[in-house]
Amino acid sequence: MKPCNVLLLMLFALLFVSAAQSQAIGDASTPDATKPTYTEFSASCAGTGALQGTIPTSINPAGTIAGIAFTANSLTHGFVRATNGTITCFDAPGAGTAKNQGTFPTTINAVGNIAGMYSDDVTAYRGFVRAAKTGAITDFDAPCAGTTGHRGTIPTGINAGGIITGIVKDSNDVHHGFVREASGTLTCFDIPGAGSAPTEGTNGFAINTAGTIAGMYKDSNSVYHGFLRTRTGVVTAPIDAPGAVKSTGIVKDLCCGGTYVLSINTAGTIIGTYTDSNGVFHGFLRTSTGTITEFNEGAYGTIPTSITTGGEIAGIYGDSKGTFHGFVRAVSGRITTFNAPGVAGTGLFYGTAPISINTSGDIAGPYSDSGSVYHGFLRTP
Repeated sequence: MKPCNVLLLMLFALLFVSAAQSQAIGDASTPDATKPTYTEFSASCAGTGALQGTIPTSINPAGTIAGIAFTANSLTHGFVRATNGTITCFDAPGAGTAKNQGTFPTTINAVGNIAGMYSDDVTAYRGFVRAAKTGAITDFDAPCAGTTGHRGTIPTGINAGGIITGIVKDSNDVHHGFVREASGTLTCFDIPGAGSAPTEGTNGFAINTAGTIAGMYKDSNSVYHGFLRTRTGVVTAPIDAPGAVKSTGIVKDLCCGGTYVLSINTAGTIIGTYTDSNGVFHGFLRTSTGTITEFNEGAYGTIPTSITTGGEIAGIYGDSKGTFHGFVRAVSGRITTFNAPGVAGTGLFYGTAPISINTSGDIAGPYSDSGSVYHGFLRTP
């Protein structure tokens, strides 16, 4: 499988790959009366072979889940799972049907509108938004987007008002941020200090209800820094976690370490991960006042992926064997670890990968089974 560059979270997860035995942790020691429940699901359009399957990417406050279904040759389809468990597969009208092409939903908002990208018949990236009520899909391209293979517009976040942010790869593979208003108006932006060489530049990643965008930019030394950009264009940058340094050995577009901002809540608290001098990932949160708190769970890396309005955090960590597991961090700082019940076997993308948490504490993400097939899970507290 060739992961889509938009799914930076999955690329982080790949850093934890190893052949190891599954272990019951966290929830196993929780009294039965308070144990969370797990629901496993697979989209009908998903493949059932190794490195195929169902990968949830986002859950909204109502519990509706959007995600990606991988088939053979890394061809993908989108899916949406309703709160009653009904799964609907869909494809953007212009999506290609060959290897590394297809439809990649990345984010869903409170009303159920889904944003993402599709890879067309020349493997160029096109943005889309899918209306919750009708299923109608509208595609769009940022004005600074390239139009050749593996270039284009990659939406990564949509807020309750329908404002979308994301990443644009131009014709030279330089990255830019973008914001798309609900009216359809598109604006590209660059953070001061962002590099201008291939794979360098600005990456919008998440957006809150106020329209503040959180993301990261890669400078001319290929080191990442975080940033915030308000709806009026006021930028706070660089945001660097204490201890963040350049690191080697990180995959392609993520090279070469630094500070990665991955989510923002209504209060303006952001979360993310950073690399130390040994290339190990550490989790952090930064409040709206600028106070940064580091936290860790796994010896081989901690990657917070999503934060709720109340400040509860979900994420991924790697253990001493390199296997990855889920965690949820309470506002108090207490961390509970967990594995999806069906995790088994060895292989690429092995373990449990919480990607998104909603205001009720429901967590969605993928896990891999004994045949290295991906399945979706929903963890309800």
